[in-house]
Amino acid sequence: MQPLRVRSEVRPRAGWMVMGKRGRPSALEVCRVLAVFVSLFPSVSLQCKILKCNSEFWASTSNSGPEEEFCTALRAYNSCVRRTARTCRGDLAYHSAQHGIEDLMSQHNCSKEGPTSQPRARTPLPPPPPPILPDSQENSDSPEVCHYERSLPRNTAPPNYTHCGFFGDPHLRTFGDDFQTCKVEGAWPLIHNKYLSVQVTNTPVVPGSLATATSKLTIIFKNFQECVDQKMYHAETDELPAAFADGSKNGGDRHGANTLRVVEKVPGQHVEIQAKYIGTTIVVRQVGRYLTFAVRMPEEVVYAVEEGDNQDLYLCLHGCPANQRIDFRNFRARAAEAHGAAGRPRSGSVVQGFTYQSAKAKCKERLPVEDLYFHSCVFDLLSSGDINFTMAAYYALEDVKMLHSNSNRYHIFENDAFMSNAAEQGKGFVSLLLLHLLAILLWTECCTVDL
Repeated sequence: MQPLRVRSEVRPRAGWMVMGKRGRPSALEVCRVLAVFVSLFPSVSLQCKILKCNSEFWASTSNSGPEEEFCTALRAYNSCVRRTARTCRGDLAYHSAQHGIEDLMSQHNCSKEGPTSQPRARTPLPPPPPPILPDSQENSDSPEVCHYERSLPRNTAPPNYTHCGFFGDPHLRTFGDDFQTCKVEGAWPLIHNKYLSVQVTNTPVVPGSLATATSKLTIIFKNFQECVDQKMYHAETDELPAAFADGSKNGGDRHGANTLRVVEKVPGQHVEIQAKYIGTTIVVRQVGRYLTFAVRMPEEVVYAVEEGDNQDLYLCLHGCPANQRIDFRNFRARAAEAHGAAGRPRSGSVVQGFTYQSAKAKCKERLPVEDLYFHSCVFDLLSSGDINFTMAAYYALEDVKMLHSNSNRYHIFENDAFMSNAAEQGKGFVSLLLLHLLAILLWTECCTVDL
C-alpha cells in the first residue's frame, strides 16, 4: 500500500493547472493575463456562453465517424469558442476549452483551415456513458491506490477530515472552522492543491450594494496515476449540470475511473461529486439564483500543495483578506438601532419588505438555533431582500451536518468567532513583540561589541 504522502510526489500530467506553478509556459501566461482581467472586469464573465459551445460539440461527436467529420466539428467548435472570447476571458471553462481544442487538433491531425459548418447532432442516439458501479464492485475493480483510506499504511490513525463551506451573501466557513462574511466580488480561488482546484465568481446581489453571491463555480480535478483523467465541472446560475464539462459522469477511461463521479441528487438544484481516490466529497447547490459550495476533505489533501505555493490567497484555507471582510457585529447593531427602540422601523430601514425583527422571524422558521448560520440568514435578508437566502443558510447547515467530522462543531456561535479573531490578533501582537525584543537584543549586542 502506498500512503498519500508518497503518492503526492507524483506530478499530475495535466497540460495546465489553475494558479499552479507546474503548468506549461503558455498556461502560466494565460493565468497571469486572466488574473489581471478578472480583477479589472469581474462582471464580464456573466455573459459567457461557453457551455453552449461545449454541448454542441459533444453532441456532434458522440458517435465515432470519419476523421474528416470530426475535424469539421472541431473547427466549428473552435469558431464557437472564439466568438465567446470577449465575454469569456475570465472563465476557466473557456481557457480549458482553448487548450483542449489545441490538443485535439494535434491528436487528429486536423487543419485549422477547412469547412466550419455548424456541428449538428447525428440521428443515432449517443451510446450510454460508462456505468457507475456500486461501491462493492468499485472497491473490487479499482486499484488500491485509488481509494484514499485503503491506500494509507496499516496501523495508522484514521485521517482527520475537514470541512469548508461557501454560501449566501457570501459567508465562508474555513477548514479551520473560522466563520466570515466577505465582499469578494469577482473571481476568487477557494481551494488549490496537487489534486484539485476550486474557483468561484461572485456578483452583486443589489446594484450599489457590497452584498455579492456566487453565480459561477469551476472545479478542476487533476489527473492522477491510474485512477482518473483530468476533469472539469462547471456550474453557473440556471446551469447545474449532472456531468463534467465533457459530458462524462466519471473519471474517464482509467482503471479507477469510478472513484470520481458526479451524482445528481435533485435535478437543477443539488449535485454531489465523490472523489474517493482523495477521500473528498463536494456538494454544489443552486438556491434561488445563486450557488452554494461545501466540501469534506482529508487534512493531508488540503495541505498537499505545489512546491513554492504558500496558499495565501485560497479562501477555504486562510479566509478572506482583511480588507474584504464585513463586520457582522457592527452590521447587526446598526440594523437593530435602525429598527428603533419602540419596535417600529425608522424611515429607510426596511429593505425589500424586511425589518430587523421580520428578518429574524423568517430565519427562525428554518434555523431555530441562533448561531452564525442564523445570523448570516438575517444579514442576507436585510442586505438583499431575497428570501431564497433563508434556504441557502439552511442547506449550508445541513451540509455541515453531512460533511463535518465533529458533531460538536456543527453550530458556530458569535462568541466562538470573536474568540477566534481575538486569538488571531493576539498571535500578531506576540509576533510583533518578539520582533521588537529581537531588535533590542541585536542593538544591545552591537553596542557591546563596539565598546
